[in-house]
Amino acid sequence: MALHDAASLSEPDDRGGGGLSGEDRLAAKPLLSGQSASAAADATVTETPAQESVEELDRRYAPYARRDAYGTMGRGPLGAAEAVRLAVGAAVLFPLRLVAGVLVLVVYYLVCRVCTLRVEEEREEGAGEGEGYARLEGWRREGVVRYGRALSRAMLFVFGFYWIREHDCSFPDDKDEHLEKSKELGRPGAVVSNHVSYVDILYHMSSSFPSFVAKRSVARLPLVGLISKCLGCIFVQRESKTSDFKGVAGAVTERIQRAYEQKNSPMMLLFPEGTTTNGDYLLPFKTGAFLAKAPVKPVILRYPYKRFSPAWDSMSGARHVFLLLCQFVNNLEVVHLPVYYPSEQEKEDPKLYANNIRKLMSAEVYAFMF
Repeated sequence: MALHDAASLSEPDDRGGGGLSGEDRLAAKPLLSGQSASAAADATVTETPAQESVEELDRRYAPYARRDAYGTMGRGPLGAAEAVRLAVGAAVLFPLRLVAGVLVLVVYYLVCRVCTLRVEEEREEGAGEGEGYARLEGWRREGVVRYGRALSRAMLFVFGFYWIREHDCSFPDDKDEHLEKSKELGRPGAVVSNHVSYVDILYHMSSSFPSFVAKRSVARLPLVGLISKCLGCIFVQRESKTSDFKGVAGAVTERIQRAYEQKNSPMMLLFPEGTTTNGDYLLPFKTGAFLAKAPVKPVILRYPYKRFSPAWDSMSGARHVFLLLCQFVNNLEVVHLPVYYPSEQEKEDPKLYANNIRKLMSAEVYAFMF
């Protein structure tokens, strides 16, 4: 059910941060780590040029480095105890969870099939054949949302996320005006989240059930294609030219404004970092989520681990799913911030709006954890 390419409005990304410039990678802000990026950047290196190059690479790609027992690409040497755990998980947990996951997916597909009977697709500007979405109302929308939230949580349970710890954080004192507005005005137009794994989408589906941006090819996938249309996904060709991405930005902006103004419209889920990281850093935000000048709901996801990190950073999708399903327990913690209403200055400057949300998310989680 997870559509892992629900990315922000940015150029196509590859695993390992291929879609980010060197400047963006260097600007990655530590989210939960104790050492600041500036401290790492200012560290004086007195080694040989070759060693300096290694230090530079370590610093540049720190947001994508795996620090779990499985190492880079998930192929690191394992100790005897971990090898036994993996063997047991592969023999027992993996097949059971795979079958259960497929069953959950099929059940939700059937729900979506019933709810879309005699419903015509609506297309965004520039969408191709079969790339529209189903605008559902009444019992149809209620059925898709109610079963979608329940079955997304069931899928998380199948994946080993038996308990999810959720925390509500308040704004710092200097952000009180945003909190007061959020109490008065309520609903945001978008959910803004850090991006760690394809599991992020399952959680958000179980929580707020938003729409999001997905690869155009997702619309044609068996089972998942219809589900993505019921979610109201906006489909984008990740290899498209810049002008096509501008069209997508316009569609997303319109959806965010509609969600803000109409309570029955689904919110948009956006990952403004534009790619997944190891969860310890918060990359510079793209501005696509903030062009609508509408309030947003910041949410931060964190995956504590002892042996295997659920972060999808430098590993192939198939191997990551296999290792994830082989774990006895996976952990997820969620921090909810209040709805953030932009100031007039932030409305006129999307980059300022994006930077302020990024700083707030980083500071709040750091303060909460430490």
